[in-house]
Amino acid sequence: MTYLIIKYLLTALAIVLISEIAKVSDKVGGLVAALPIITIISLIWLHAEHQPTAKIANHAYYTFWYVIPTLPMFLVFALLLPKFGFWPTLVACILLTAVLFYGYAQLLKVFNIHLL
Repeated sequence: MTYLIIKYLLTALAIVLISEIAKVSDKVGGLVAALPIITIISLIWLHAEHQPTAKIANHAYYTFWYVIPTLPMFLVFALLLPKFGFWPTLVACILLTAVLFYGYAQLLKVFNIHLL
């Protein structure tokens, strides 16, 4: 149980740190947020928990494919936020990401990459 609490605290610390950096500098906050910090932490946790190498490699592999359809969300969010406010923009971007992800997953099936 202690191990799980430590995992939660360290992972939460990364998120809090990113948001605090973003308060000071938009550019540095964006840079740090763009780093795959949570993925790296996940890979470390999987390794520390003695997961098989194949499982860790698959996690990295699928993370790569899942990131691509989420990228347009950031530009759309920046464009819609001044016009519609935070919550409507966030909901619209979540829906957009879901639609893009589904279409992207269907497209990748042609190349024998199955995300769903």
